[in-house]
Amino acid sequence: MIQQLEIQLPAYPRGYHVIDSVLAEYLPELPKTGLIHFFIQHTSAALSINENADPSVRDDFEEVLNHLIPENEEYYTHVLEGLDDMPAHIKSSLLGSELTIPITNYKINLGMWQGIYLCEFRNRGSRRKIIVTIYS
Repeated sequence: MIQQLEIQLPAYPRGYHVIDSVLAEYLPELPKTGLIHFFIQHTSAALSINENADPSVRDDFEEVLNHLIPENEEYYTHVLEGLDDMPAHIKSSLLGSELTIPITNYKINLGMWQGIYLCEFRNRGSRRKIIVTIYS
């Protein structure tokens, strides 16, 4: 059986946000076993799984990616939407737009220290849409 729903997240500021509990508010009862797939319908934000206990990890993500992909580079040609837009597209492609996670015993089966991140790369993030597909 396959179920699908759309989740509209509120706007988040630039940064890396653990959104497990936000997503859980919208999910139906999960099957005993299966897979859950999350797909973000945007090109300037991403989804990732990483450390959910120490917020400094999220700060370090921001610093490292900003160092690797800085804003306001003279070689960017896609600049009409702001200095943060082209770097946001690159970061989004590097981290990705989708996650697939096992479902075990009616729960999303993340590791003890893992959380689902919304990676917002724009200085003024907008509402983000996530398509969720549940396979049982």
